[in-house]
Amino acid sequence: MKKLFLGVAFASLMTSAAFAETVGVSMALFDDNFLTVLRNGIQADADKMGITVQIEDAQNDVAKQLDQIKNFAASGVDAIIVNPVDTSATQAMTDAAAAAGVPLVYVNREPINVDTLPDGQAFVASNEVDSGTLETKEICRLLKEEGKSDADVYVMMGELSNQAAVQRTKDIHDVMASGECGVTLNIIDEQTANWSRDQAQNLMTNWLSTGKEFDAVISNNDEMAIGAIQAMKAAGIDMKSVIVGGVDATQDALVAMQAGDLDVTVFQNAAAQGGGALDAALKLAKGESVDKKVYVPFELVTPANIDNYLSKN
Repeated sequence: MKKLFLGVAFASLMTSAAFAETVGVSMALFDDNFLTVLRNGIQADADKMGITVQIEDAQNDVAKQLDQIKNFAASGVDAIIVNPVDTSATQAMTDAAAAAGVPLVYVNREPINVDTLPDGQAFVASNEVDSGTLETKEICRLLKEEGKSDADVYVMMGELSNQAAVQRTKDIHDVMASGECGVTLNIIDEQTANWSRDQAQNLMTNWLSTGKEFDAVISNNDEMAIGAIQAMKAAGIDMKSVIVGGVDATQDALVAMQAGDLDVTVFQNAAAQGGGALDAALKLAKGESVDKKVYVPFELVTPANIDNYLSKN
């Protein structure tokens, strides 16, 4: 199914290429493993078609990102792709692109105004309702497999200004409330580590210092899960005694899974999102209609099927 999606997307890109030459891309942050794969996906597809993409790093600065969008529009690009720094601050970006008459596509991070995007704008990502749900249900299954009916867990959240972090955390609570878990999850603490491995390591170290016993760590992304693992291993904790989950299925995460440290992750096809965003941008530049929301499916990754994902990122 994925091969079909990618094949159709690439064929569509090839037919759209002649109608657009330059696409401006503003990434929230270059220094992020997942976003690097997404950025490389945009660049790779653009290179195949001979399309020029101007990719800039917003460095997690909302004002800087808005300036980038305005500068792209003023420079005469055919379309703009934005991976927003703050998903609650996207209205100004939407307005700036619309005022300039330049098509705009948000990628990966859902803008707050997604349901009211004007003509000529779209959103390409994976449906975050599925991400945290798949992760939490698998952690529940593993806990139940261990014979637990009750489990104490820590939850690591991404940036609180980011829709993905909010939704993935909500997914955890929704699974708990639905009764589908089969195990009663007791959240000891729930804090943000801002998607960061280093911040997650520090947060986990602080949690460990309390001396409280726990059964699992549910993280909004792989980077934080890896940071938590590093802290636990530094404290001498046997990783077989705790279940750790993340989201993204980055290469570092898959290495951690092969080592027996990470138990669950969820594959988010960054390259397909990048290619899909470029496809949507080129279609809009051509004047074609594009669905307001284009979703690339999430997929559960476990030690049982990891071989299917080792070469995908």
